[in-house]
Parts: sequence; structure tokens; C-alpha cells
Amino acid sequence: MTPSIETREVWLRGPLPDVPPLLQPVAHALLQAREEAQALLQHFPDSLLWERPADVASVGFHLQHLTGVLDRLFTYARGEMLSAAQLAVLATEGKPEVDGPISVQSLMSQFNQQVDVALAQLQATDPQTLLEIRGVGRAQIPSTGLGLFVHAAEHTMRHIGQLSVTARILLAQQSAK
Repeated sequence: MTPSIETREVWLRGPLPDVPPLLQPVAHALLQAREEAQALLQHFPDSLLWERPADVASVGFHLQHLTGVLDRLFTYARGEMLSAAQLAVLATEGKPEVDGPISVQSLMSQFNQQVDVALAQLQATDPQTLLEIRGVGRAQIPSTGLGLFVHAAEHTMRHIGQLSVTARILLAQQSAK
């Protein structure tokens, strides 16, 4: 029996409208990451957000980092430097209370919004510009728009995997109590 299109992984659901063909895998990975995070954290308690079993990064850190790294890498892909506001956000990654308590829901909302922003940028990207050199960081280390988009997708999926393991361990520990 073939699974319904809604239960297939995103990349098996077909092309996304208005996303250039070379950027489809990036868009698919970002949507897959969003779906996996939403499913995993749907009932994840705020009380476990900053726990670090075996001294690994917390679920809260991963959610903040996922949002921030997409913003930063897509900024570089546009050929821009990071703003003071982006650098300030980077400095807060992994901190449980910057402007008051942070919830799973608020972090997921920020990540979802950043995925939407990234998808809009992918749709607006001229494929002819993908191999143009883009500088990364203050040192302006050379990459390309395509390289930055692909790295953003793989980096996002890497952190989703780490977030998944950490969340499952914490939930298992909580249910064992």
C-alpha cells in the first residue's frame, strides 16, 4: 500500500510552487525540519526546554539556533553583512531568559516564521545568481549563494537530529520518574 501524499516525507510530495528547481532540495529540507520539530515538540513541556542531559545542547538552544542560523546564512546568500540586531540575537542563543521566560511555543513560532522567510527568499532567488561569490562572516570567507543555501539546509537537519535525540531522552527521563 502506497502512503498518502500527506504522510510522505516532503521531498517525495513533488515540486514546490515557485521554487527554482535547483533550490527544491533546500526548500524540502526546511519544510521537513519544520514538520519534524512540530511533531516532536507538540507536547514538550517548557520545564524541560533548557535541560542538558549528558551536557549536550538544550532543546531551547537548538530552536534558537535553528532560527538564527537560517536568518544569518540567508543574509549572507543575499550578499549582505549581518546587522547589529542579528549579532545581538546570536549572543542570546542558548540563554533561557533574555526578555522574560521563553516557551516552546514561542520558539517554534519564531522558527516557523523564519522558515517562511527562507522559503520566500528561495522563491525570489534568480537561479543565474546561485554561483556568484558571497562572503561569509566578518572575514568574508568566500562561498556561493548555492553553497550557503545547501549549508543552511544540512545544518538545519543536523540540529533537528540533535534536538530530536535530546528531546526524546528528556521525555523518557520525565516519564520514568
